[in-house]
Amino acid sequence: MIDTRMSIRTLIAALCLALPLAVQADADPIVDAPAGKLRGEALDGLHVFKGIPYALPPTEALRWKPPRPMPAWQDTRDATRFGPACIQPKPRPVSIYAHELPATSEDCLFLNIWTPADARGAPVFVWIHGGALTSGASSEPMYDGAKLAQRGVVFVSINYRLGVLGYLAHPALSAESRRNISGNYGLLDQIAALRWIQNNIASFGGDPNNVTIAGESAGALSVMYLLAAPDARGLFAKAIVQSGYMISAPHLRESPHGDVAAESIGVWLAGQVGAGDLAGLRSMDAQAITNAAAQAGYFPFLTIDGRILRRQLVDTFDRGEQAKVPMLVGFNSGEIRSLRILAPPPPESAAAYETAIRERYGDLADTFLELYPASDLSESVLATVRDGLYGWTSERLVAKQTAAGAPSFLYYFDHGYPAAEEMDLHAFHASEIPYIFGTADRTPPLWPKVPDTASEQRFADAMAEYWVAFARDGVPSAEGQPQWLPYGAERAYLHFEDAPRVRKHLLPGMYELNEQVVCRRRAQGGIPWNWNFGIVSPPLPPKAPQCR
Repeated sequence: MIDTRMSIRTLIAALCLALPLAVQADADPIVDAPAGKLRGEALDGLHVFKGIPYALPPTEALRWKPPRPMPAWQDTRDATRFGPACIQPKPRPVSIYAHELPATSEDCLFLNIWTPADARGAPVFVWIHGGALTSGASSEPMYDGAKLAQRGVVFVSINYRLGVLGYLAHPALSAESRRNISGNYGLLDQIAALRWIQNNIASFGGDPNNVTIAGESAGALSVMYLLAAPDARGLFAKAIVQSGYMISAPHLRESPHGDVAAESIGVWLAGQVGAGDLAGLRSMDAQAITNAAAQAGYFPFLTIDGRILRRQLVDTFDRGEQAKVPMLVGFNSGEIRSLRILAPPPPESAAAYETAIRERYGDLADTFLELYPASDLSESVLATVRDGLYGWTSERLVAKQTAAGAPSFLYYFDHGYPAAEEMDLHAFHASEIPYIFGTADRTPPLWPKVPDTASEQRFADAMAEYWVAFARDGVPSAEGQPQWLPYGAERAYLHFEDAPRVRKHLLPGMYELNEQVVCRRRAQGGIPWNWNFGIVSPPLPPKAPQCR
């Protein structure tokens, strides 16, 4: 006979053994990565881990030092809250980009991961936020990675040092460096984050051999410099550049293109903030020095130091020294509508405008005026700056990458909606982001509200699908949408209007004019190529043999 008491005991034991499994299915996920154990949270089929330190805090003696690796931790680390944002000035309250800042700290080198609960060898999408290298954070609600992760990628967003704490160069800093260089600390942070991802992302279901780096504005600028930096080689397989700008950067000690040398800027700034020497700079409160630098007019930028960044981006791509990876690149038709500080005020009359252009552009004046006519001064001024910064950069990237044998894809975001049109912000700078991220309900307070309609949702779904497909296999595609052709010999691009449409030869003549202008400035030397376009351009140098 069967001992019924034994059967009951066996059943109870079996239930007890099964119970932890049932509880674990709904419990917070725990990942045992090489960096250490992390406890995240389960959310809508995803496992989310926030506030993961990827380097030691860059504080005290480590301020203005390359990031140091974070030793593995022993206990299980809570990863359910974002880490602090990096120190930055308070945002201007009237800006459409302004939002309530999270806690800020000099201890800010954190990253966040959204991963499908069942991810195994999934493509990895690394987002680098914008903000003029001065502001921003990976924790901004608009950068929530949930919707993209639900499409099958492991999504990672990172913080990096900003402003004077991220980009200051100074002779004393160079002297204490084994490479005799300084500056570029924010870029080195990004490289350190990518190394952390290489070492740890498989534990989260990601494929370290299929990493896409992506960014918008200053994040796109960062992506371009990661493409150029030898130290970043092999840490990613694809790149996405949204509204990047390939302007001239200061050299560490020389001024070959008219920019003030980076170390000289550092010496000047130390005097402006009253710090005296390097010890004084390091002793200053992080927020205080950030505010003082901004008030003094310091603008952070990357430094051509011969080591981390060997040469100007234009030269790197001309020489084919960049990472030859597939790229997805583009810009927005209304970039400068929300960045009018970058554009000079229009002249008083069409005649004054035409006179100024002829004085500045010489033998290229007729070509310039055909592209940017005096018949609509306001629009021509906006388009001039847009194309000189973002349009030329976008087409140059895909043209050079295509020539290097890496398939690349160009887009032009030209999508409007009622709230944006009412504010004269058609397809403004960064307006594509909430469509790609699926975060139209998480934009900053003054951002023109995206309508919650079926057509807008279809548009957002298409953009997200294209971006995720590119991260997955290097070819952007979306079900039921046009085939996005590589740039190639026909100069193909995808025009995001009310819906995606295939087009060829974007803004004819735009790229050729700006390429010629930059080439002549480079050939003569002493003239930067940055925000000095149109009626504020210096006189155009004469024709040069290398500028065809």
